[in-house]
Amino acid sequence: MYYIGRFAPSPTGPLHAGSLVAALASYLDARAHQGRWLIRIEDIDETRTIAGAADDIIHTLSALGMETDEPIIWQSQRQSRYEAAFLELGNKVYPCACSRKEIADSRVSLSNDGAAIYPGTCRTGLAEGRSARAWRLRVPNAGDALDEIEFNDRWQGPVCESLSASVGDFVLRRADGFWAYQLAVVVDDADQEITHIVRGADLLESTARQIYLQRLLNKKTPHYLHVPVITNDRGEKLSKQTGAQALDSSQPVSALLAATKALELGIKAEAINSVQTFFEAAVPAWARRFGK
Repeated sequence: MYYIGRFAPSPTGPLHAGSLVAALASYLDARAHQGRWLIRIEDIDETRTIAGAADDIIHTLSALGMETDEPIIWQSQRQSRYEAAFLELGNKVYPCACSRKEIADSRVSLSNDGAAIYPGTCRTGLAEGRSARAWRLRVPNAGDALDEIEFNDRWQGPVCESLSASVGDFVLRRADGFWAYQLAVVVDDADQEITHIVRGADLLESTARQIYLQRLLNKKTPHYLHVPVITNDRGEKLSKQTGAQALDSSQPVSALLAATKALELGIKAEAINSVQTFFEAAVPAWARRFGK
């Protein structure tokens, strides 16, 4: 099988137990399919990027036995590619003058990820005296052929989402001038010829938007697999924002074994005494579950 997978961390802090689960799952899936595994640094949002975090993430992955098969690409160096895709979308994109507060105040419902669904205030043009803050992508109207996005997630199962009902017109270029994640990730995945995307279930809600963009830009849709997210004692997703601690790269086997528990691989810890023996056990275990 022709297979290219990737792990695409944001350099907002060091690798932690939650992000390791996604990294390991993507790596095991690539190795189980005899495919290539790439690292991409998603540093498009300069306001959240922490100096040195990307190098730390790359070093930690290496210490855990995960090396990229191709040179690493950095989103911050790919502005022209996002601009080209943005222009290709033509009149599907329109300027929006609404602030977050205005959208929150006028909201009629919330999207699946808890954000306010954009009510379409600027769909027909900017009100007199107002200027563009952001640029949005027009989604199909309810009942239109492209409104419902269906895909089969290799972990979560069949997914069907109505863009108009659950998302609304979404931002491609933000008020601060940065390109939005949804556009950047679609362009990057297409340029890197990614065939399989394995990532955390917190990004499941983004998938329909990305598939819609892929179709508008005539890009292939990869296969998706969204692994469970790790939570803290309060039930919050483990992340830098919720106080997740950096991994101890001096104890790679312990970190890898801990990650496999969330992935339900059933590896016997007593048989593992090195990074090499870990992957000798983990890759076949993954292949038995997700090898197809």
